[in-house]
Formats: sequence, C-alpha cells, structure tokens
Amino acid sequence: MEPGRVVVVMGVSGTGKSTVGPLLAEALGVPYAEADAFHSEANVAKMRSGTPLTDEDRLPWLDAIGRWARGRAGLGGVVSCSALKRSYRDRLRAAAPGIVFVHLHGSRELITARQSARAGHFMPSSLLDSQFATLGADEVGVAVEVTPASEEVAGTAAALLERV
Repeated sequence: MEPGRVVVVMGVSGTGKSTVGPLLAEALGVPYAEADAFHSEANVAKMRSGTPLTDEDRLPWLDAIGRWARGRAGLGGVVSCSALKRSYRDRLRAAAPGIVFVHLHGSRELITARQSARAGHFMPSSLLDSQFATLGADEVGVAVEVTPASEEVAGTAAALLERV
C-alpha cells in the first residue's frame, strides 16, 4: 500500500470494525478514528430507537469522516465506517481521493451471534437486515473474512493492503 493512504474499515454492524480498526492502525503505525464518534446525537438517538438512518441523516456524518480522511492524506490513518452503499464510498473518495477500503464480512449467522452478545452498543440487532440489504461492495479494495480472531483479521488486512 502506498504510504500515507487512509484506510476505511467497512462492513455491517457486528463485523468487528471497532475492534479490527485499531489493531490495523497499530499494525500500519497510523492513527485510528471511530466512525461512531462522528455521528450526531440525533443519529445516535434514532439508531438507539431501532430506526434506520436515511441517506439524508448519513450525509453530514459521511462528510465529517471525509474531512478527517482528507486531513490525514499523505499521513495515513484508519477509520471505521459501515460505508454500505457505493454512493457513500464514492462520497468518501471524493472527499479524500486515494482512500482504500477493507471490507469485513462474515455469515449472517456469525454477525447475528456477535450482535446478540454485545452489550451497551446503540445499534440494535434489529437493524442488521436493513444493513445487509443496503450493502453493495463490488469495488472494495480488499475483503477479509471475520471468522478468525480479530488480531488475525487485522494481520490479514495489513498483508492484503501491501498489494494495493
């Protein structure tokens, strides 16, 4: 991978973006940003209530992530972001050209089990179906299966990024 690129760790809720992202950032020697921190309180409240966000809800969030990524251009960084629709990834690429995506994926059964085991997260498992329905990932930089331990997933992602 080109030095100084920004990596977006993407996938549906429960794939381990918030766990793998910091591990990948550490492996690459760059800072990590958690996409959930870029959400407005209104978005968090909406998701907490079990209501999926609309594209209109997501645009300011994506723009904030894009600004962070643009600020890291040439320096490098890793940010987690579901980035489910191609239009969302295109928006991030427009804000920070050169961004590369790591798509974390796993079976619906695995992701559902992980979500059910999580405590204290605002995203309810009831929204998982809407995320799988939204996901389109035909142009992802690299894709990594999330069945192994998070450290192995991050190591695999780092190795695959060397080829991008």
